[in-house]
Amino acid sequence: MKTLNELLSPLDIEQIVGDDHKEITHVTSDSRNVEPGTLFIAVPGVSVDGHKFIPMAEEKGASAIVCEHLPETLSPLVTYIVVSSSAIALGYLASQWWDNPSRKLKLVGVTGTNGKTTTATLIYEMARLMGHKAGLLSTVCNYVETTPYPTDHTTPDPLTLNEMLHRMVEAGCEYAAMEVSSHAAAQHRIAGLHFVGGVFTNLTRDHLDYHKTFEAYLEAKKSFFDMLPRSAFALTNDDDKVGEVMLQNTLAGRYTYSLRSEADFRGKIVEQRLDGTLLSLNGCEVETLFTGKFNAYNLTAVYGASILLGWEKEEVLRNISRLVPVAGRFQAFHSPKGFTAIVDYAHTPDAVVNVLNAIREVIGKEGEIITVVGAGGNRDKGKRPIMAREAAARSERVILTSDNPRFEEPEDILADMETGLNAEARTRTLHITDRRQAIKTACALAKPGTVILIAGKGHEDYQEIKGVKHHFDDREVVMEIIKENV
Repeated sequence: MKTLNELLSPLDIEQIVGDDHKEITHVTSDSRNVEPGTLFIAVPGVSVDGHKFIPMAEEKGASAIVCEHLPETLSPLVTYIVVSSSAIALGYLASQWWDNPSRKLKLVGVTGTNGKTTTATLIYEMARLMGHKAGLLSTVCNYVETTPYPTDHTTPDPLTLNEMLHRMVEAGCEYAAMEVSSHAAAQHRIAGLHFVGGVFTNLTRDHLDYHKTFEAYLEAKKSFFDMLPRSAFALTNDDDKVGEVMLQNTLAGRYTYSLRSEADFRGKIVEQRLDGTLLSLNGCEVETLFTGKFNAYNLTAVYGASILLGWEKEEVLRNISRLVPVAGRFQAFHSPKGFTAIVDYAHTPDAVVNVLNAIREVIGKEGEIITVVGAGGNRDKGKRPIMAREAAARSERVILTSDNPRFEEPEDILADMETGLNAEARTRTLHITDRRQAIKTACALAKPGTVILIAGKGHEDYQEIKGVKHHFDDREVVMEIIKENV
């Protein structure tokens, strides 16, 4: 329980109508959760404006309401607080409600199109290997030290986010790593959080169904670095074409990492296999369990962040060799028949290119790659033909299949993908809507030495069809097929 005045202290308030010294027993932005004593924040959403639910909040006994404009009729029992952005206010109020947990942790945010999950997870794992208690907020799973909490969004809403950070503080965590999605930045879900560092991985086409333009997508990512304090570090991928752009307006200390040129943190691939890479980090060689150039970037970023967090260099290098791949990220399954299946979350054109290039670099020009790939429904349609084209350009065979069709017909999605294929590529492409059958067909076509890439879903254990999530796990399916054919 806190006083309203205490909760409002960090806000830039335009107007207050009513008593601001009330006791507040609950804070929410969901009118369904309002109860007597609640502070309700009316947030304009993507599809629904929270201001429409102010009458419901009043009726259910809200003590105070934060809004961007006053309702036509005011209740004498309610205190109204007018702000310029209730979304930003929600972030600060959530932090205040949970006693500003981000200021009691060393919180590192990771943003970019690809590599967020791996980089954030490995920073969390590195903290624990260095002997510290730590927490993680990621696409795959949230962790408070070793206790897992399921996740539905890359970055949760501000109240859930701060509650998780509060749990980390209560558990004695010193460090936390989190993915910062473009949606979260654009919707101000990270407002009010205190970061000690930020990491940028890369920027390629994604989420244009939401952001509409690449420029808006870029600005959403950049806004994270714009909010970092002077005391923080900002670590960017200097090999990405917008890497330097991310740092243009930040107050944080600026640092770079690269595989191609001089940088504060320089990575270099010395040797790679399907089960690992010998990597040089600032001139020191270390054997890792990761494969591919994209993972070399991730590990170089983790190395840089670790040094910037003040951890001892030699111990960081030793622990990098102990890090293991994240579930569903370049996860390999070997068949007694001699082929290898790799399950990866790659669901953007650039991610598919990165994974296929990594495989090709290991098996050479003479090796065979079969790619099983789809695209999500009710998302950016423009990337569908690009996904198919890039897969066909880097594979001997392609099987187009269903991903998460959501409310679209799978056949329509595959038809969109096929428009990206020329006549020659179509002769090497199969169209198998049923994902299990597509994976089974790829395994049947594989010869000794063949590598099958199953792209798009990675760690996910479901397929979303017509609003219903049905259990489906690429990793389980691959293992079942391999076992059946021993």
